[in-house]
Amino acid sequence: MELQRRAAVVGIGVSNLALIRYLVHKGVSVTACDRRSAAELGERAAELHRLGVRLVTGEGYLAPLADHDLIFLTPGMPKHLPEIEAARRRGAVISGEIGLVLDLCRAPVIGVTGSAGKTTTTTLIGEILRASAREIHVGGNIGTPLIEKVEAIPPEAVVVLELSSFQLQLVRRSPHIAVITNISPNHLDVHATMEEYVEAKKGIFRCQSPADWLVLNADDPLVRSFADEARSRVVLFSRRGDPGGRDAAFIRDGQLVWRRGGQELPTLLVEELRLPGLHNQENVLAAMAACYLAGAPLSAVREVLTRFTGVEHRIEPVRVLDGVKWYNDSKATSPTEAVAALSTLPAPIVLIAGGSDKGIPFDPIAPLVKEKVKCLILTGPTAPKIEEAVRRGGYTGPVHRAADMAEAVALARAAAVSGDTVLLSPACASFDAYRNFEERGRHFKSLVEALQ
Repeated sequence: MELQRRAAVVGIGVSNLALIRYLVHKGVSVTACDRRSAAELGERAAELHRLGVRLVTGEGYLAPLADHDLIFLTPGMPKHLPEIEAARRRGAVISGEIGLVLDLCRAPVIGVTGSAGKTTTTTLIGEILRASAREIHVGGNIGTPLIEKVEAIPPEAVVVLELSSFQLQLVRRSPHIAVITNISPNHLDVHATMEEYVEAKKGIFRCQSPADWLVLNADDPLVRSFADEARSRVVLFSRRGDPGGRDAAFIRDGQLVWRRGGQELPTLLVEELRLPGLHNQENVLAAMAACYLAGAPLSAVREVLTRFTGVEHRIEPVRVLDGVKWYNDSKATSPTEAVAALSTLPAPIVLIAGGSDKGIPFDPIAPLVKEKVKCLILTGPTAPKIEEAVRRGGYTGPVHRAADMAEAVALARAAAVSGDTVLLSPACASFDAYRNFEERGRHFKSLVEALQ
């Protein structure tokens, strides 16, 4: 992408603030656009002023797009707003921070996307390659924005990116190694249709060449079907058995196996994994395949997989109090992710769920709620929809409504007895009460740690 003299940047979040600093450093005149007022933006607005950036806020914040030919969007905003569509029709270049990172990066890039498992898989890949004595930079949807350091990353390093559907809508280049963990309905509050969501995910491999690699979950029929569209070399992974092909990662007879060019390399036993849950077996296989393709040795793969216990906010143990185990799964922002936690942890479960609505049906959680949940505590705008879904699925246990997280924790404490599990697994986004799922999870943990 060729930088122009002027650019509009829409949405002043963490990644776009870093992008603006980069553009200003490159001599680009930047107009920053945000629906929030300067007062609401606070220190971010003050930094833009120091940088000499023009700031347009309020209802007409998209008006500057009409006279800019280079436009950067914050990932989570709808891409079909009239002002954006008009800019696209007249030939404006519309991109995002990650699109520019991919354009500028000289090092090979491993990209990970999917509806669930992205963060765990991305983190695992980074840890394994770091244990291989490689210079590793992890970013994208997690960690620190890479735009301000990408030009200093040497060609011999490896960049590992967690990529959301929102980010992939704005890229014109695909990673050298692309990983898709799974696909289920998600973010339908922003994507116009499920088809649009799936097409966005395909951006991770759409621009690959025959020299690149695409790692696909063979146990997900939709994901497996992407192999027919790929121009790159395809590697399948499966926790259910050998998926076939000369190159694959799979579990056979309780052992994780890597096959490359028809030659098999037994890596470790399933029982040696520290990560709990069947869903994490899939994440491990995906990470293992990507790392072997990137040149990681068996020793590094084994060393990390036998010690890695998980990421913060994903089925994270908080404490054991009076025989009750408390878990923080705040990163479960969709029903599919909540299903993974409910499948992993033992009954009886006191479940705290609810939050802001992403337009996804909650029926997938109903069978496990019926089977394993003794008490359901609901918060946020989605509480009625979740209760309706689980009742429709046959759940007959008690349902309590909590005004906030503090009341939810108090209700859970009252309901749980020794031997129970209390699980925060919202199945929803956090924006009704928190800036992000991390803030929600840390608040939950602080409340649990404070219990006497």
